[in-house]
Amino acid sequence: MSAAVASLLLLTGCAGSEAGDTSTPSPSASDDTTATAPEGPTPEDVAALEAVTVEGDAGAEPTLTFDQPFEVSAPVARVVTEGTGAPLEEGQMLSMNFVQVSGTDGSTIGSTYGTAPAQLTLGDPQVFGTLTEALMGQKVGARLLFAAPGAEGSTIMAIEVADAKTIPTRAEGTAITPAPGLPTVTLADDGAPSIDPVDAEPPTELVVQPLIEGTGPEVTSGQSVTFQYSGWLWDGTPFDSSWEKGSPFTTTIGAGQVIQGWDQGLVGQKVGSQVLLVIPPALGYGDTDQGAIPAGSTLVFVVDILAAS
Repeated sequence: MSAAVASLLLLTGCAGSEAGDTSTPSPSASDDTTATAPEGPTPEDVAALEAVTVEGDAGAEPTLTFDQPFEVSAPVARVVTEGTGAPLEEGQMLSMNFVQVSGTDGSTIGSTYGTAPAQLTLGDPQVFGTLTEALMGQKVGARLLFAAPGAEGSTIMAIEVADAKTIPTRAEGTAITPAPGLPTVTLADDGAPSIDPVDAEPPTELVVQPLIEGTGPEVTSGQSVTFQYSGWLWDGTPFDSSWEKGSPFTTTIGAGQVIQGWDQGLVGQKVGSQVLLVIPPALGYGDTDQGAIPAGSTLVFVVDILAAS
């Protein structure tokens, strides 16, 4: 998911931030999930969004017209045009084009038109509920408006659902016996991993150990890739898990949007695979404390590669 769409659509307002920001203990540059949803929209918010007009052909960047300055007190969404494609289903990966504009002066803040669409999991609990509710029951091709307040004024986003894809919930393929001396991975019935740590000094180099080899294409640098993952310190202390958050994690791989151990270890792996990564501090968070992760920590991840595009 691009920074622009993430900052507006996610409850946290910070997931998917710029490369190099390693402020939280996640493979993402920033993935703080401690924020809570704001109050629902008021009748005035709904009326303000109803007054915004959207012009332009399907598949092309639309033009938004509205009285300025535009302000809302809470996130609000509405369907502008219903789609004619396949029905959207909860859990699907949605590819969406959008243009985001300033409510203050109408200037464009960001757009995916002419580039790669943004991606969002329908039903992701980190996404504003007002947008999820608007998307539920729609079809591919639907165009929506979404607005939210911000520190520098409210913003408006016109969103067009370009595609919807059902992705697996876990890795599927051929089991591979791991090399000795690595943490032992056990899978729950739903596929969520746990580990038994190793009572030994951690490796000093990146370890990339496939546990399940999928049958999909190899992940290439620059692709948008969707993962399930869990992370632990070398001693087995857990610190992060998409399984517990209730939704897969999507990011651009090989482009500095995640820690180096992910960028180096997951490019070249096949879609459908499950990979154990043991990441030394230099390829993780280095000599800086990151929340529950002490400085100089070796990290262990079990990553399921669900989709890539």
